[in-house]
Amino acid sequence: MHEKHEIELSAGRIRYRDAGTGPALVFVHGYLVDGRLWDGVVDALADRFRCIAPDLPFGAHRLPMKPDADLSPAGLAGLLAELIERLELDHVTVVGNDSGGAVSQVLVSRRPQRIARLVLTNCDTHENFPPGIFKALPPLAKLPGGTWLLLQPFRIGALTRLAFAPFSQAGVPAADVAAWSEGALADAGIRHDLGKVTAGMDKRYTLAAAAALQGSPLPILLAWAPGDRFFPMRYPQRLAAAAGNARIVEITGAKTFVPLDQPARLATEIAQFAETA
Repeated sequence: MHEKHEIELSAGRIRYRDAGTGPALVFVHGYLVDGRLWDGVVDALADRFRCIAPDLPFGAHRLPMKPDADLSPAGLAGLLAELIERLELDHVTVVGNDSGGAVSQVLVSRRPQRIARLVLTNCDTHENFPPGIFKALPPLAKLPGGTWLLLQPFRIGALTRLAFAPFSQAGVPAADVAAWSEGALADAGIRHDLGKVTAGMDKRYTLAAAAALQGSPLPILLAWAPGDRFFPMRYPQRLAAAAGNARIVEITGAKTFVPLDQPARLATEIAQFAETA
């Protein structure tokens, strides 16, 4: 178990892993997972970089946010910007995965201060937010009792493991699956946060971010696993073609959870990018 720190932000208190010294890397996980998604990558990079991996209020967190917290993609980007400022980080490389990649794009397009580079692994972009069948979730979350209904399959361990299976080629550890689902099942505050996050997912945020990044000089690395049914290669290709300073590297042997499936390869690509871009 890696030690977590806590910090009080405007939206509420969050936990984060802080490991290593050197240039700052901030790792942004996505929906229904927490910062441990990045543990293998952080372990590989903490000898050269200061690695910050927060547990964001995507439903697997353990500290409920304030009841009035803005947990839209813009609000989550603001939370990250505040964290970066409070920790006095500068020239930051932001690394995002899944819906955390969407929030990362909103962050660098709306709050670019202190951000030097962006790394995106398989994640929501353009109109693909949320992707595929998950487009049904925001309308469900807006209904009375919708979040409670969404969570019911996660009361059964086998169904929970089945729900996470499509996102990892290596397989998500059973302990992580259990930990990621139990908070929202047990805590009404966490469920409230999850409902707000889910209801707020909307392609207008990622479309606006893509438009803002068009022709941008911001160095962008798209470290993408090909063959992902949720986030196919046409999306990073589209983003790279429009951005002014982006390149794609393919990470084979992985699905959506690239940092879980290929932590060493992803760490190598991040290090090379952060040291040379």
